[in-house]
Amino acid sequence: MSQATARLLIVDDEGAQMRALTDTLGMEGYAIEGFTSAREALAALRPGDFNLLLTDLMMPEMDGIALIGAALKVDPALCAIVMTGHGTIDTAVQAMQSGALDYILKPFKLNAILPVISRALNVQQLRRENAQLQERERRHSERLAAAYKDLESFAYSISHDLRAPLRAIDSFGQILTEDFAPALGEEGGRLLNHIRNGSQRMDQLIVGLLEFSRIGRQALNRQIIDMSAMAASVAEEARVIHSGSTPAIEITDLPPISGDAIVIRQVWSNLIGNAVKYSANRAQPVVKVSGRIEGSEAIYQVEDNGAGFDMRYAEKLFGVFQRLHRAEEFAGTGVGLAIVQRIVVRHGGRIWAQGATDVGATFQFALPLSPQSTD
Repeated sequence: MSQATARLLIVDDEGAQMRALTDTLGMEGYAIEGFTSAREALAALRPGDFNLLLTDLMMPEMDGIALIGAALKVDPALCAIVMTGHGTIDTAVQAMQSGALDYILKPFKLNAILPVISRALNVQQLRRENAQLQERERRHSERLAAAYKDLESFAYSISHDLRAPLRAIDSFGQILTEDFAPALGEEGGRLLNHIRNGSQRMDQLIVGLLEFSRIGRQALNRQIIDMSAMAASVAEEARVIHSGSTPAIEITDLPPISGDAIVIRQVWSNLIGNAVKYSANRAQPVVKVSGRIEGSEAIYQVEDNGAGFDMRYAEKLFGVFQRLHRAEEFAGTGVGLAIVQRIVVRHGGRIWAQGATDVGATFQFALPLSPQSTD
């Protein structure tokens, strides 16, 4: 800290010593304000006005320890140094335990005082910067809490206010289809099906968006996960709901990991489900699930022999509503992989993919062996 900007508050009931110290340090470039009364000095103190307090230890109306305690209540970032004689060093140590940063001995020697003041000013600057950082952190937390509150309101509005009209459109469309099909004719029925399909797809997109938002807000409930058992359970569910050729799903032993079992299951459900879906047109769909330990990470892999994708567009895979295949070919909303990436990243991990058109795709995600998160 520059001496020219450092402001020192000096308190000593002996006027001659106070003036001598004030004059001496003033000549060194410090801005000085001196008092012979501790109470008057305390009354003049305002947060941020002074960088350093130098106070005599033994004073009649208020000793140095009491003054330092009161001064720190006014300005917690203030640094304090006590001035004492050789016979009261033990009391000076008590003052340091009460908040003083250091002490200097009387009679004063300039070459001994200046290094102590310099160290104290450096500490004080760090305290000020830390206080500013904490204040910015507090304000950021308040803004974040307000944003979360707004997001909750927005999510509620989407869920109730936007989805309700879509459900009404689909319901009325179903009534028209069931009760007025002859009057509509073939072309009218075809157009009505487009309307219903559009409303249903929009509802699915809204649900996906809400799920994407929820994943980023909910707290993680960590536990040790048996990844082999979880992947096997998800694979069995995928076989049950799959309508094409029965997929061959091969699962090797997978390393366990610490994570939130509910959301990690979503990762497996999406990756294995996608592998089954995109290999559905094969005469024999094959999905291979494997895992390994590399360094400080557990790496998991889901490989299929399905439609694959063009690596030129790989950066779109994990974007919200980004799709590399037409909806007519494969159903979906384009939110699933974005949710997967968010879950993995919140666990402190990473995810990537490789593929080739009409050859297949391989998705890998890595999770740290030591629990981490971005919360």
